[in-house]
Amino acid sequence: MAREIELKLKEGVVAPEFSAATSGGGRVSLADFKGKNVVLYFYPKDDTPGCTKEACAFRDHFTEFKKAGAVVLGVSTDPVKSHDKFVEKFKLPFTLLADEDKKIVSAYGVWGEKSFMGRKYLGTHRVTFLIGPDGRIKKIWLQVKPDEHAEEVLAML
Repeated sequence: MAREIELKLKEGVVAPEFSAATSGGGRVSLADFKGKNVVLYFYPKDDTPGCTKEACAFRDHFTEFKKAGAVVLGVSTDPVKSHDKFVEKFKLPFTLLADEDKKIVSAYGVWGEKSFMGRKYLGTHRVTFLIGPDGRIKKIWLQVKPDEHAEEVLAML
């Protein structure tokens, strides 16, 4: 699947700081996780087929991520209420960030034109960033296969 996304962020640069409302009614910022590996995965929409597969794969490997000392954060532009339903329905053990004002997707360059069945629209590209304990981007995955992705990320930790 060809991607029409060209990221400005590169591996090795400092990850853009962010702060957002989360599932469960909290608020987090990137600074909260200084000293840890952070898996920041962007996905288009709660409770859709590909996004559900990807979230469930992270869920199924969550213990391994914790053992590796990594934090998993999912980001979409859905509201907290939608995230809460998604978390509850699939028993997701990690935090989802509600980026309703699109500040995070914009800062990371994953918001842009997409096309589905010939229709063009704006949306979130499925991209994952691994941010190291020093706050720098260690790895970027532009080609994400929802079923296998969690294992790919684990292999990098």
